[in-house]
Amino acid sequence: MTAFKAFALIPAAGMGKRMGASINKQYLQLGGRPILAHTLSVFEQSPDIDGICLVIPADEISFCREQVVEAGGFRKVIEIVPGGRERQNSVMNGLKALKRVMSPDDVVLIHDGVRPLISPTLLRESIAVAREHDGALVAVPAKDTIKTVCNGVVTDTPDRETLWQAQTPQAFRFNVIYQAHCSAEEAGFSGTDDSSLVERCNGQVRIVKGDYRNIKITTPEDLILAEAFLSAARQETT
Repeated sequence: MTAFKAFALIPAAGMGKRMGASINKQYLQLGGRPILAHTLSVFEQSPDIDGICLVIPADEISFCREQVVEAGGFRKVIEIVPGGRERQNSVMNGLKALKRVMSPDDVVLIHDGVRPLISPTLLRESIAVAREHDGALVAVPAKDTIKTVCNGVVTDTPDRETLWQAQTPQAFRFNVIYQAHCSAEEAGFSGTDDSSLVERCNGQVRIVKGDYRNIKITTPEDLILAEAFLSAARQETT
C-alpha cells in the first residue's frame, strides 16, 4: 500500500487592519503565546501531519522564524515562504514550495494562521475525506437567518438549511488543488477561498462538520472570545 503523507500550508501573511494593533494579528498574545504559535502547535503535535509550510510577509520571515518557529521548537516547519498580494497568491506561493516535497496524491491542509482553536480530530477527518474525494471543507451550519442585500434593500432570504459557514482547514490531494490554483491564475480568477477554485474546476468538495469554537481571529472581540474558549479548554483538562 502506498504511504500517503499530509502537509499543512498555513498562510499568515495578512496585515490585520481590523484588529487595530501595532503588530500583525498572528503575533498578538493569546494565553501567553503568539496566536500563530497556538495554531502551529496543533499541527506540530498531530501524528497525521508530516510537515508544515508557513507563508509570511517577506519582511517578517526572520522575525517569525526566530520569535515563533525557533522559540516554539516547531520542528515540522520545513518551509517559510513570502506571501503574495492577496491570500490566493500567498497560497500559490506555498503550493509551489511544497511541490518539491509532495507527491500528487499526498494531502495538503490549507489552514488560516489565526484559527488557533482547530482540533486534531478535524485534521484527521479532513485528511480522510480529502483522500477519497476532490476536497474536504470544514464548515458549520449557519445559525442566523441570512439576507441577500442590494443597495441596502433585502432582495432574498436563502433557505438557512442549505447555508454553511466555511472554516479551515480545507484539505485536498496536492495535484487537485495545485491544478485548480494554476487554472485560476491563468484565467485571472479570484476566489473567496481555496474550495471555490476546486469548485470552479467542477470538483466535488465534501463537508466536514466543524466546530463553532474554530474561529478566525480578525477583530478585538474575536481575541476576547478566543481567550474564553482557551480558558475553558484548559479547565476541562485539569
